[in-house]
Amino acid sequence: MATAAPKAGEIKQNPAFEAVHNLAKTVAQGEQAGQALLTGNADPHSVVQAMAAAELAVETAVTVRNKVVEAYQELIRMPV
Repeated sequence: MATAAPKAGEIKQNPAFEAVHNLAKTVAQGEQAGQALLTGNADPHSVVQAMAAAELAVETAVTVRNKVVEAYQELIRMPV
């Protein structure tokens, strides 16, 4: 049984999609802040804040991914 493709509004209401979108946005802001510092258009304090936020977002994403992989491996090990 095939399922219909999700509509644009449905995708944006998906919490997983929103989390990945926010991660990408936070990392991009960190990169932009670093580039702005190199060109002299940003103060070091704001760059450190943006980079720390990006680092935290990536660490959180990696932790969630690891937990999902662990859960999947536990399911695979269960006898049927």
